[in-house]
Amino acid sequence: MNGGERASAALVGGVAALERAIAYLLGSLALVTPEALARPTPCTHWDLYDLLDHLDDSLSALHEAVAAGYVAPSPAVNVEGPRRRPGETIVRLVRDRAIGLLGVWANTGGAPAVLVDDEPITAALVAGAGAIEITVHGWDVARACERRRPIPPELADELLDLSVLLVRGQDRRGRFGRPVPVPPEASPGDRLVAFLGRRAS
Repeated sequence: MNGGERASAALVGGVAALERAIAYLLGSLALVTPEALARPTPCTHWDLYDLLDHLDDSLSALHEAVAAGYVAPSPAVNVEGPRRRPGETIVRLVRDRAIGLLGVWANTGGAPAVLVDDEPITAALVAGAGAIEITVHGWDVARACERRRPIPPELADELLDLSVLLVRGQDRRGRFGRPVPVPPEASPGDRLVAFLGRRAS
């Protein structure tokens, strides 16, 4: 399969990738302890609590995408940081939000198209973009908990193909860092997180 065929397959498989991404995230959430919430994450300037709060917003937007058929503009970033909720509350919210998202996408198959900034985008593409964010943040959560949870190779390979299409230079600002070099023998998961600005080691 050539690069174009791999990219097309990744787009079509967006919903299936989203389901596997959520399963991966749930495994990482099981590692979170109250003590870990103040630890730094691979996301610059965010501790684990901040990352979980961001994940709660992202999962909510993906739920809205399939349930309402559109994604509302993101609210302005709160420079003073998110409103702090008890640690067990934010972990439960993210876990419940992820499980609910898995259910709504699995049961409906996704809307034919989703309006993003008033532009129609295929549901498969929205799901694929969500899968990238959920997977890499699942990896971030595990690293903040000082645990190594390699991204499943098949999922990482698929999302790397999709990332090359979706994550352009202008898209990285505030979302992903610059690509990090990796050795030729790097695993698919290490190549994915490196492409999204993270160091695997």
